Amino acid sequence: MKSDMTQKILIVDDMQANLNELSQALKSQEHDIFVATHGRSALEVARSEIPDLILLDIAMPEMDGYAVCSQLKKDGITRNIPVIFLKERESEEDEAKGLELGAVDYISKPCRPPLVKARVKTYLELKRQYDIVENISEIDGLTGVSNRRHFDQVLEQEWRRAIRGFSRLSLIIIDIDYFRLFNENYGCTAGDDCLKQVAQALNQKAKRSTDLLARYQGEQFACLLPLTEAKGAFVMANKLRDCIISLNMPHGYSAVADHVTISQGIATLLPYPHSEATKLIVSAEKALELAKLEGRNQISFVD
Repeated sequence: MKSDMTQKILIVDDMQANLNELSQALKSQEHDIFVATHGRSALEVARSEIPDLILLDIAMPEMDGYAVCSQLKKDGITRNIPVIFLKERESEEDEAKGLELGAVDYISKPCRPPLVKARVKTYLELKRQYDIVENISEIDGLTGVSNRRHFDQVLEQEWRRAIRGFSRLSLIIIDIDYFRLFNENYGCTAGDDCLKQVAQALNQKAKRSTDLLARYQGEQFACLLPLTEAKGAFVMANKLRDCIISLNMPHGYSAVADHVTISQGIATLLPYPHSEATKLIVSAEKALELAKLEGRNQISFVD
């Protein structure tokens, strides 16, 4: 299994020979190589895989490299991916146009492997440094788990990946039962400590590299489960419930137990082309409301 430090490169060219040449030149255990032969597929792969660098041919039919780059930079998911243009001829006007669109560099064809490797190495290292800074802003300052901003980004990415792979995606939204009463009676400091303990306990159960536990809002958390059917989501929800019960954190003001408990709403969907990821959120929120109406300390599911 590759480490989490493995970086991704997307190569876009309508000529298979060029794709093969560049893929071979960049072949490495440190890189995952993805390829696309036209603009539309390049945008789909970029949104689903979020590569660390894109090598993008300018001269492609239907949708040229400039149009692809323009779309990448307009999309909040892909705008920060560095783009290196691959071009056939020398032209200051072409270079200026590409840089204005947001590209970071140009490589002229035919590509020389040593030059390609050097450029790629430089921009991947810059991207790595950028990600370190960016990751800091993706963490919730109180609980130490992912924040809502990061959750929204990953949800969109996994939704697009599920469309491409025709796979199911599950979401659990978790609410600490009667947390407002806990906060009011034990104080804000104890309330903050409760949030921290709950967050860390939940996070330890989201063990797969693809799973994401995030602070959703206030006393609510979200657990995103790619490639997971409803049955698997229920198994996870039970694990999450049990881990909070095992904390045995006193809550004398709860109407359902003498310790902290959680209510959970589960949604599982098979995303289809042109659908929105918010459908999964809406379904999970409805399920959570049902769990609360049924008495809290419950797990509910809505189709």
